[in-house]
Amino acid sequence: MEEIVTQLEMTAADQLTPAPPVDGVTLRTVEASPLIRELHVRIGTPYRWPSASRTDGDWARWLAEPHRRYRLVEYRGEIAGAADFEPQPGDDVEITTFGLLPEFVGKGLGGYALTLVVAAAWTVPDARRVWLHTSTLDHPNALPNYLRRGFRGFTRSA
Repeated sequence: MEEIVTQLEMTAADQLTPAPPVDGVTLRTVEASPLIRELHVRIGTPYRWPSASRTDGDWARWLAEPHRRYRLVEYRGEIAGAADFEPQPGDDVEITTFGLLPEFVGKGLGGYALTLVVAAAWTVPDARRVWLHTSTLDHPNALPNYLRRGFRGFTRSA
């Protein structure tokens, strides 16, 4: 199957359509650490995320990025997933990672977890756009979840 990548954006914080709250789902800020790599591998391997197979050097560069912000999705005190986002030129904020660990997929946590992550991305000072990409290799509910939260497709210029 050929991978199809979809670019999605929000251009105002009020475009976020929150999912109903899920009791026990929280977002915790963390620093760059080997845990981030471990979570990327566990979350991304089933979907062939490039981050799941980065080299040690690539991971060192990823974790050294001074502006990237890391979050753990927790469910009743357990790590259920991970997210990170990065401010970029032009007051853009890219959500560079969002995903749940395999044992938490299908439990109804993704919509609210994404709501929390997008709301956190919008707290970056001067943010004018939050964007991300997904692909046909991601979980089948990924794109519908992004669209339900208010993201809309855009074409990336070369």
